[in-house]
This record gives sequence, structure tokens and C-alpha cells, in this order.
Amino acid sequence: MRTYLSAALVVLVALLVPASAVAYWADRELGNADRYTAAMAPLAEDPAVRGVVVSQATRALSGQIDAGPFQGGVDALIGEALHSFAGTPAYRTAWDAANRAAHTAFLAALDSGRGNAVTIDLAPVLAQVRGELIADGVPFADRIPETHLTVKVMEYDNLGALRKGFRMLQIAGVWLPLLTLCLAVLAVTVAVHRRRAVLATGLGLAAGAVLLWTAVVLCRRLTLDDLPADVDRDAAGAVYDALTAFLRTTAWVVLAVGLAAALAAWLAGRLRRTP
Repeated sequence: MRTYLSAALVVLVALLVPASAVAYWADRELGNADRYTAAMAPLAEDPAVRGVVVSQATRALSGQIDAGPFQGGVDALIGEALHSFAGTPAYRTAWDAANRAAHTAFLAALDSGRGNAVTIDLAPVLAQVRGELIADGVPFADRIPETHLTVKVMEYDNLGALRKGFRMLQIAGVWLPLLTLCLAVLAVTVAVHRRRAVLATGLGLAAGAVLLWTAVVLCRRLTLDDLPADVDRDAAGAVYDALTAFLRTTAWVVLAVGLAAALAAWLAGRLRRTP
């Protein structure tokens, strides 16, 4: 019975590894404004994301100007100014501020139950570019009004279900990983042959890490396949990868720990058999 109980606990640990990682990720990564902003910060350097921002901002700004026969030249100047600005520290600062505001809006939507998407308002970026265009003497730049451009980061159909699920993950964020660790220790403690139990538990942790990695990859494919045709897949993939970087890192760490424990238990058994 102790052997069967230990085996059942090992299987449970393997299944709880991905659930624990997702719960901790939702609570400490997505639920924290500083960590969310830090996760999204590298996207300011991503070519695909930057391309989407520049193209949409160019379209938004040029749509505010009626330059007549000079429209093509003005649009080109706006595009060049945006490309130049996208490589400056001021752009990265504006990007971080916009993402922090988007995170606040997401949490507010969860609390209020209103809204169906998380968007980033690039008004600070557009205001900075407008100022540079005026300073450079670009014709008609002073006619550009204050412009708000929103880039959709996340869309959800059922906010009520999302709110319940997110709150449950936040509650389980710390306790579920602790429970998984306690069950792993218990699987070894109750076993008759503890060395074998350590080996099995290590392999169970490794299997859980593989499940986590598979879930992240599968969800990425499903998420990108479900996007509208006009959405840039490269930019959306970069956003997904940035948000799930913690999960991928966790999968590698748990895999390494599990395999190391299993290898140590196997080597200990071989050494004991050596005369």
C-alpha cells in the first residue's frame, strides 16, 4: 500500500507541476504591474512589434493632416520621424508607461466587469513625435491634434469567466506550488524503497516540466491561429513569448531539477551495488 500510495503521489506531482507554474505566473507575473511591465519592456526592441507600432502610428498621424498634393511627402516624413524615434530611450520610456497603463486597465476591467480587451494607448509616443516634427519644421505638423492610438494586446469574450479563473489562480499562486513540493516530499517519505521513490519523483517532476512546456507551445499555436487575418502574426507571437517567458524558464528549471534528482538516485543505487 505504501508503494502504491507513493506512486499515486508521484503522478499527482507530475500533474500539479504545470498547474502550479501557471498559478504562480498569474499571481506574481501577470498580477504584478512591475513584473508585467518588465516582461513587456523588451518588446520595444522587437522588430515586428516596432513595425506594427510605427505603421499604425504613421497611419494615425497622417490621417490628421490634409496636405493636398504634398500628402505623400508629409507621410514619408512622419514615417521617417517615427522610425527614428522608435530607437530612442524616450520611446522605450513611453512604451513602458503605456504598458503599465494597460496593466492597470486590465485589472480595472477584472474588478468592474466592463471591457472586452486590453489595449495600449500610444498617445505619449504620438505626442513626442508631433513635437519633433514641429521642431524639425515639417510642413503642416502643427495641424496634428492630440491623437490617441490604441494597440490591442489581449481580447476576451467572457470577462466573467476570465475574472473567476484569474482570481482562482491568484489564490492558488503560492499555495499550489507549496502543496506540490510537500506532495513530492511525502511521496519519498511514505515509500518502502526511498531511493527508488526519489528516482520516480525526479522523473515525475521532469514529466511535469514537459507537460508545462507542451502546454505553452500548444497554447501559442492555438492563440495565433485564432487571431484575425489582419493581425501581424510575428508581433503577436513576440507578445505571447514575452508574457510566457517565465513559464518556459520554469519548465527548464524543473526539468533540470527532476533529472538531476533521478540521476543522483540512480547513481547512488549503482554505487551501492559496486563491491
